[in-house]
Amino acid sequence: MKLFKSRKPLQVAVLTAVLFSSVSTLSSAAEASDSAVSYKQFLKDQYAISLSDSLSKGDFIIAVNRVLKAKDQINAFTDLQKDSPYYKAALALHEKGILSEGKLQGDQPLTQLQATFIALKAAGLKELAYTYPKDKIKAALAKVHIDYDQNNQLTLQAAQELAAAIDTGLVSSGFEADAAAGQSFANELLGKILTFQGHYKHYIGTTSDADIFRKINDTWRTEDLISSTELRAVFDEALKKNLVTGYNLKDSRFDANFDPTLSLTYGHSDITHAIQLIGLLRSENIQAKVQLEPKTSAFIYLKEWGEPTQSDDYQVVQIENGNFIAYAKEYDIEFEFDNAEQKNKFQQVIFQYAKKNSKDETGLIYSSWWQPLYYSLTDVKDYKVITNNKVSKGHYYAQSFSLSDKSSDVVTGLKKINASLNVDSYKFWVDEPFYNYLLGDFK
Repeated sequence: MKLFKSRKPLQVAVLTAVLFSSVSTLSSAAEASDSAVSYKQFLKDQYAISLSDSLSKGDFIIAVNRVLKAKDQINAFTDLQKDSPYYKAALALHEKGILSEGKLQGDQPLTQLQATFIALKAAGLKELAYTYPKDKIKAALAKVHIDYDQNNQLTLQAAQELAAAIDTGLVSSGFEADAAAGQSFANELLGKILTFQGHYKHYIGTTSDADIFRKINDTWRTEDLISSTELRAVFDEALKKNLVTGYNLKDSRFDANFDPTLSLTYGHSDITHAIQLIGLLRSENIQAKVQLEPKTSAFIYLKEWGEPTQSDDYQVVQIENGNFIAYAKEYDIEFEFDNAEQKNKFQQVIFQYAKKNSKDETGLIYSSWWQPLYYSLTDVKDYKVITNNKVSKGHYYAQSFSLSDKSSDVVTGLKKINASLNVDSYKFWVDEPFYNYLLGDFK
């Protein structure tokens, strides 16, 4: 694609005060976006991407390809050989329509303008860009202090792409076309590509949002029992064999993808408890992003408990010995706290207001459990280490928590049920009351 009408660099004009005032009208998507620091950590944790301060065009192409997980096809570049470090990434992005054929020039320093053109297409916004008439282009470019009438080196197509990138918040008011695209700028673009593609953090709001309670209720009402036939068959057999005492079914499409050093997962079955828990955190000035993840819990329902009452949210299947396997609609709330101090404070709040210690105890939020369940993927003081035994099938997964010294027995037993299973076992940190529950302490 030809980007410029001439080989001159794009000059940035100084606009009048009226145009400067238009900066404040940049999209809320840009204003509400995560910081480049958060994107940097996410890229490192999820994609093993760590960019340097000095980037070439090829470096950025490799990073974009890694987040998109594209596959290479034919070589459409006259200056690209198989031994180039950019070879596979460039071919893959060409196949997806992100790079145009011709010269790649992968070793040249990366400018903010070049990075934006690549990111716009990688984010899936090019069709939107090509709807832009000249008046919309002028209005958008004015937000980054570019007078399109005076600085018309850009081709129409390039100007459309830049305009759409500005209006959608892909780039913000600090954009400088000819400036080097450093680590911070590139990390922010990569993070926004992931956001547009639905692969960044997922959350319905924050504890401080005025409408967070409505969002919690709306999300809960639209959740259904999760049914994955193959996973249920394996783990139901594990229940029958007393290999596990219960398991969860979850859907990875709802995974929060939060920073593990700042996040906790809290499990429960009653939505009123969730509403009050959010209110409790607000009253304690604990700030966090919130994601409600649907979960189905499966466990043995003993026949001596009486005939079970079934509903859309609670179903049972009778097994050979007369007992039942019950499937109950539950949820996990994923919290990403503003800082580690607030994450550490969470347990203190739960112990005081959401953990039952006696039958008639008062002063607790609704439906508090004897053994509340919450856990962290990173070490937290006073938490206990246990193991998750997880099997995935497509976007569904089943998991069963166990004491760490029992995990190998669980894995061996699952593989006896189905030898082809890939069981992912990993340690994590859980609150002590739930750890005691695994030891057999039911109060």
